[in-house]
Amino acid sequence: MTESRRIEPSPLGGGDGLPYSKGLMTRTLMATGVPAGQAYELARAVEADLASSGLESVELQRVGELAAELFGGEQGETIVTGLRRYLALRDLELPIVVLIGGTTGSGKSRIATEVAHRLGITRVTSTDVIRQTMRAFFSEEFMPSIHYSSFEAGDAFSGDWPDRLVGGFLEQTRDVLVGVRAALDRALHEGLSMVLEGVHLVPGMLPTALDHAVLVQCVLSIEDKEEHARHFWVRDRVSEGTRPLTRYLERFPDIRRLQEFLLARAREVEVPVVENVDLERSVAAVLELVHAAAQRLEVPAT
Repeated sequence: MTESRRIEPSPLGGGDGLPYSKGLMTRTLMATGVPAGQAYELARAVEADLASSGLESVELQRVGELAAELFGGEQGETIVTGLRRYLALRDLELPIVVLIGGTTGSGKSRIATEVAHRLGITRVTSTDVIRQTMRAFFSEEFMPSIHYSSFEAGDAFSGDWPDRLVGGFLEQTRDVLVGVRAALDRALHEGLSMVLEGVHLVPGMLPTALDHAVLVQCVLSIEDKEEHARHFWVRDRVSEGTRPLTRYLERFPDIRRLQEFLLARAREVEVPVVENVDLERSVAAVLELVHAAAQRLEVPAT
């Protein structure tokens, strides 16, 4: 049986339709993990097909046929499956909360921004922003941990921990997570979706499920040291020196140790790790986690 869907006002808006305008179709396809170039090419083909047929709605089967013509049969089936899962996610009518962890320089901000854009989520923030806000309320004398970077928190740590770097980082994380939980509670109270990224999203220290929401957590990793270091050169250039390269490279061994700690924690509590070596693949991997989480929340048909 084929599925016919009518136009809807936005990729994650109300209604039960599949958008047929080129812009909306492109965004919807990208929300399923289809690369931007392929999404635009397929959306253009769908638009031309509708124009030639005089129809005002598109069937999933027809989208799959066009995708198969453009990219091959296997890709066509994958795209249709992704669209079905997208529709199921939207039909849940639940806020989406995506938590993207990872050490400094792992590409969290860029991935979070792209994931939010593709899912139509407007609320994107970071644990660094939360930590910076907390600094305005708590002096260094009262809460010293939040006044240091994650890889420098060990410098202010005086507790009993075998590794001062990890001990200081965990102390800082416990403080920052107070603000993180407040941000999550506010978003859920308002019924709003959000993407939150940051090094402080440590596996095992966050809830594994949220009532009335689709929750996804993952940790980004860059296995190759040289590739990881290159991210800091890019940050230095893009920020025009406001995030100085030398500071990060001097503490690069500590940054790598924190990555090892986060990955170990992720494996221990079975939080997915996404190897971030390519933007499209990483974004697609996170989107796959979102759709899989939504699928687990679907109410079985009776």
